[in-house]
Amino acid sequence: MRLKLLLAGLAILSVGALPAAAEDCPVRPAEMDGIIAAVNAASSCDASMKIFEACQFGSTADVQFGDAVEKKCEPVFLSRLSTSRKRVYEDQLGRCDEKYADKQGTMWRSATAMCRAGISQRYAHRLGK
Repeated sequence: MRLKLLLAGLAILSVGALPAAAEDCPVRPAEMDGIIAAVNAASSCDASMKIFEACQFGSTADVQFGDAVEKKCEPVFLSRLSTSRKRVYEDQLGRCDEKYADKQGTMWRSATAMCRAGISQRYAHRLGK
């Protein structure tokens, strides 16, 4: 009896632990090509990042979503960076790559993509006027 209650409790907890992001994804059905298209069509860097955050899979697929966010954000600031500041930006992106390089599993590729997209978004905030 205790085992049944424990298993039932774990089942409830695991269902409750599902990420809310999957429910909030504005792309229906939440498929890779549709998400990439939505990120590309977003009205701004912030809007593209919001779609990425809501629709992320937590897997290697997120690398493509993150790349799309970077491409959406970079035109806002990249032309304003001097050569040395571009190097700093690229170094920061590289730190994201290095941070999770020794980790196994696709969720770490997702974390790398989110890190890189976040850096691009921060640069767009700082320099995009």
